[in-house]
Amino acid sequence: MSANADTALLLHFVRYPRQRNPGEPSSKEEKLLTQPTYHYRNVCGWRLATPRRWVAKPGDEPMCVRLTSAVLSLLLMAYGNASAADPAVWQQWRGPTRDGQVTGTAWPDTLKGDAIKPLWKVENLGPSYSGPIVASDRVFTTETVDKKTEVVTAYDRKSGKELWKTKWEGSISVPFFAAKNGSWIRSTPAYDGKTLFVAGIKDLLVALEGESGKELWRFDFVKEFAASPPAFGFVCSPLVDDSGVYVQAGGCFAKLDKATGKVLWKTMNDGGGMNGSAFSSPVFARLAGKDQVVVQSRTKLGGVERDTGKELWVKEIPSFRGMNILTPTPIGDGGVLTSTYGGNTRLLKVTSEGGKYETSDDWSLKYEGNMTSPVIVKGHAYILGKDRRLICVDVATGKEKWRTDERFGEYWSVVANGDKILALDNRGVLFLLKANPVEYELLDQRKIADSECWAHLAVCGDEIYIRELTGLRVFRWSK
Repeated sequence: MSANADTALLLHFVRYPRQRNPGEPSSKEEKLLTQPTYHYRNVCGWRLATPRRWVAKPGDEPMCVRLTSAVLSLLLMAYGNASAADPAVWQQWRGPTRDGQVTGTAWPDTLKGDAIKPLWKVENLGPSYSGPIVASDRVFTTETVDKKTEVVTAYDRKSGKELWKTKWEGSISVPFFAAKNGSWIRSTPAYDGKTLFVAGIKDLLVALEGESGKELWRFDFVKEFAASPPAFGFVCSPLVDDSGVYVQAGGCFAKLDKATGKVLWKTMNDGGGMNGSAFSSPVFARLAGKDQVVVQSRTKLGGVERDTGKELWVKEIPSFRGMNILTPTPIGDGGVLTSTYGGNTRLLKVTSEGGKYETSDDWSLKYEGNMTSPVIVKGHAYILGKDRRLICVDVATGKEKWRTDERFGEYWSVVANGDKILALDNRGVLFLLKANPVEYELLDQRKIADSECWAHLAVCGDEIYIRELTGLRVFRWSK
């Protein structure tokens, strides 16, 4: 690239319909220059998928801004410095874009031997289903201790040394038929770079200062909304933007001011208790030309206006006893993919004309999901369902491309990077797959944990964070 300031280059600024990171800056300028959810592409057809590296992303319609190569060089130098100073993070449920996708150096083709090396571990933790939250310098975990106390701990990211610990009383006993799933904390926290938002199992949301663990505020949904206690606990993982924190709790979907805990709005009331109390988590999306929050309750899938809480559209989603568990997956400008236990797998189409929204099934497939939210790679969804088989589905047509003969565990947490998929089985086995729409292609597998793994794994650059039921393990990919 020439450094001649007289040579003008085109830098394409592209906003993709992806999830915002927690704590995304509110000003347009900050969003364009600092956020991983906004991507930049030059005329060669490359984009900066995070402020760290270039990856290919053809076929998007850009908005062009003419810059001199000198200015472009300064921008690239700034990104290079940011890369050295700011390691990759995992600050919410399912990662930076809340869809199980990461970018960066290609993963190796094996898990054997020194392909992944242990860095540090913490043992003898209380049980938890919360995935680890990884900030630039620390890692947050939750646990339930002695069946009555919920504990949040911060560890130094490099060494695993404990930085702080805070706790509060919180416990329930789930119904007998769900006892095998335990009566401990479930939700994965969210971190916006300053504040950690933690959902306690009794429909309690607590905001903690990330630096010290100091409690900033708490909100008791059962008490404040006079709601029935959640029979299965606070399952929804908080979603955060620059103005608020969004959660499904207290028999509804609510947005709270993230600085004060004040309720800004609530909607989609479901009654809570045994038949309400969501199992899913919300996501941001742009559907039918409008930014919104997509919400999966026990019986309905809906789109909600972010600022007001207005219901834009709602669709009944059949399932067995309200077991709508998967996090909705936005597809393009008008699609939402979901799969339900006792129902089917479907792509819901959302359209709008004159402000009036309509929904319809673009396609449906007779395959029942369970607990594993899918990843999408090159137009294909990889889903582990109720039958514990992995299937590959063409998202455009709904056609099943293949289904494994092998049955796996009941749950996978899944992360995709390029054409590879890393899946953590609840039995403590790590699978490395090639995202191949033609056939199931297992690259390798490895027993990685001593106890069960129901928490979502986190992958940050060359580091892998695994919260097994009784401990935390950190590994590094070989280079």
